[in-house]
Amino acid sequence: MITLESLLAACLVPLAIFILFSGLDDFLLDLIMLARAICRPPNQTIPPAAPEKLVAIFIPMWREQAVAGRMLEHNLAAIRYRHYHIFVGAYPNDEPTVEVIREAESRFPNVHLALCPHDGPSSKADCLNWIFQHMLLYEELRGVRFEIVVTHDAEDLIHPDSLRSINHYTSEYDMVQVPVLALPTPWRRFTHGVYCDEFAEYQTRDVPLRGPLGGFVPSNGVGTGYSRQALEALAAQSSNRVFEPECLTEDYENGLRLHRLGFRQLFVGIRFEGGQPVATREYFPQTLREAVRQRTRWVTGIALQGWERHGWRGGLASVYWFWRDRKGLIGNPVSLLSNAIFLYGLATWGWSRVSGTPWSLGQAAAGPLLARLLAPVLCLQAIRLAVRMGCVARIYGWAFALGVPLRAFWANWINSVSTVLAVHWYARSRLLGQPLPWVKTEHLYPSREALMPHKRRLGEILVASGYLAENELASALAKRPPQVRLGEHLVQLGLLTERELYEALSLQQNLPVEVIEPARIQRAALRLLPAKLSRSWKVLPFKVEEGALFLACPELPTEALQRELGRHTRLQLRFQLVSPSDYRRLRQAVT
Repeated sequence: MITLESLLAACLVPLAIFILFSGLDDFLLDLIMLARAICRPPNQTIPPAAPEKLVAIFIPMWREQAVAGRMLEHNLAAIRYRHYHIFVGAYPNDEPTVEVIREAESRFPNVHLALCPHDGPSSKADCLNWIFQHMLLYEELRGVRFEIVVTHDAEDLIHPDSLRSINHYTSEYDMVQVPVLALPTPWRRFTHGVYCDEFAEYQTRDVPLRGPLGGFVPSNGVGTGYSRQALEALAAQSSNRVFEPECLTEDYENGLRLHRLGFRQLFVGIRFEGGQPVATREYFPQTLREAVRQRTRWVTGIALQGWERHGWRGGLASVYWFWRDRKGLIGNPVSLLSNAIFLYGLATWGWSRVSGTPWSLGQAAAGPLLARLLAPVLCLQAIRLAVRMGCVARIYGWAFALGVPLRAFWANWINSVSTVLAVHWYARSRLLGQPLPWVKTEHLYPSREALMPHKRRLGEILVASGYLAENELASALAKRPPQVRLGEHLVQLGLLTERELYEALSLQQNLPVEVIEPARIQRAALRLLPAKLSRSWKVLPFKVEEGALFLACPELPTEALQRELGRHTRLQLRFQLVSPSDYRRLRQAVT
């Protein structure tokens, strides 16, 4: 009689053989990674400043009005590079996003709207192609030439030194990929934690080894720098389509296309500055539904479309990395099945211990071959978890890394469901002769407080802007009392005026600063917030315009302040810095 236990036991041997084979594959890369780390310790220094080439940053958007403004404001304030322009792609039927981009365009001379000639959404690649055309038009009108193009998404935190690093390495390489890592989130957010784990491991082990082992470096879609020569070669190869619009993962496709055209590629290893990795950071999906949507697109584009478009052509190294990219088609469902059998076996074993009955699954699975396979399989799985925990600990600390074994079960579930849906989605598309639709990921953007570690330091801005000499800054830092802020200390020493300090803070925080005359204060605006509240938080409402409440404040607005004010008004809050003396003068004028 066939029982559930006998069916499960019959799966164990082929399951163990596949897991052993896949585990040996991973173990090989672990050994190579370890050998390289011992023989060639990673360079932890930021590349020296090189003559700045003109850089164009491409950002495609569709319904990103919630994050677009903050993304542009933060990155414009954070980037330590002068010669760059941002081209933001949008669609005519996405008016809220277009409006946000136009507002940024009016404020910042290096931000440009690249409007697609048709309604959206089409695909990310299609939007990028139209951004490229807008860049060509800008060059023709202004008589300039962009030497580097960098791709980013609407939710990205561009590291201040990212462009500097890409600029340095494009003197030797035609495609430079900087690391991409998830921002830290609380331990309890398992879905986002899976992204933290997987990207930490992937960017520490797999991607750095692809080039040295003869494979191509896939673009991550964000933080990728292309030389102008490389993009023009892509355009010439495929009827001016720099980015392949039919591909759901055009970034992966471009990495492969450039490799086959003979262009040199580089993945910049993870470095640290001030305890933070030099990497593009972002929030990935934090719900199961959004994670499955995104990973279904990844599996479809990388594994299925990649297989259809490129087969297994190439040398041994290419075939090996194709295997690495596509083995999830089998490995993801197998991982979920192994988890299910493990949990079932654990439950039935526990019940047999309590009830005193024989453990039926153990009896059905007993066999010499399985017994010989079990030890190496378990050993490789333990090594696999240990390596991932080490990679995660390097980025997020050991406390977060302790959750890797639990998140591994959740990751298997997400990846397995995504793989099944991808195969279904792909097969249905091919049977019906329909194109694969572009599935957009919903984006979140960090709070102002979370962005602080990624902003330029105040002292750096003061020196770069000519307010202070480096030796004056060093001397002031050495003498600064522990509880006194640097700006206040510099004003006390007479090295800065209040006005100069607030101009520097405006650059750092990307908040406007100006002298507000009492005559500009609208009495109706004052009545929109309780007087006691505005005094205690040191904010002064001074006008209402286009659905926004403008507030003058001598302190940087915190998340707590914005939450508290949000309880009293539904208007959008717009903060404007004023010096403490100007704030006191305004307060006296309204009392």
